[in-house]
Amino acid sequence: MRAHGGPLMVAGASAAILGCEGPVLTAAEAAFFRDADPFGFILFARNVETPEQVRRLTGDLREAVGRDAPILVDQEGGRVQRLRAPHWREWLPPLDEVARLAPAARARGLWLRYRLIAQELRAVGIDANCAPTADLAGPETHTFLRNRCFGTDPGTVAEAARACAEGLLAGGVLPVVKHLPGHGRAAVDSHLHLPRVEADAATLEATDFAAFRALADLPAAMTAHVVYDA
Repeated sequence: MRAHGGPLMVAGASAAILGCEGPVLTAAEAAFFRDADPFGFILFARNVETPEQVRRLTGDLREAVGRDAPILVDQEGGRVQRLRAPHWREWLPPLDEVARLAPAARARGLWLRYRLIAQELRAVGIDANCAPTADLAGPETHTFLRNRCFGTDPGTVAEAARACAEGLLAGGVLPVVKHLPGHGRAAVDSHLHLPRVEADAATLEATDFAAFRALADLPAAMTAHVVYDA
């Protein structure tokens, strides 16, 4: 089960987003999903082998709940990329991609990158991507997150994240912006430890939170596992 969610609901369905154990949906999993009726599903690397296999799996997941349930994945590029070569493109980490793009070409370049990612996802039945990452990279940002960010200031990050989101939407894929309201000041990996951020509220409002405020019209978001003392 994914412990993060977005502001979308389906009548009669639970708010949960669930996953399965391997590349093939088992009869026991299908029966469980039929009864649990989750909002949608998420795929991880353990669920991905070939395009044909992923198409079968996404079809079987939807068949289990009897509707066109959303199917999510984390396809940011770099380390956090569930669909990989040789069947899919290998994408640079977002921070490295931004560094290669001239400022005047940044938004268009990122739009094209995520439009292509959307094409790859839709081709195998995936219609939601847990991206863009709108966290600000800083000197304390943990290595698990740093090169997944788009930059160090809220203006650059908001511009890049919006281009990413609009490229995904143009390709029929729902973007899920993360990690609301900002994970960049966390100095530990929140998969393993609970980070605490001691920055004061005014600083957070002017920096980390500002990037997400500029993206508040996007359709879905994933929360951060972070404690903010302020």
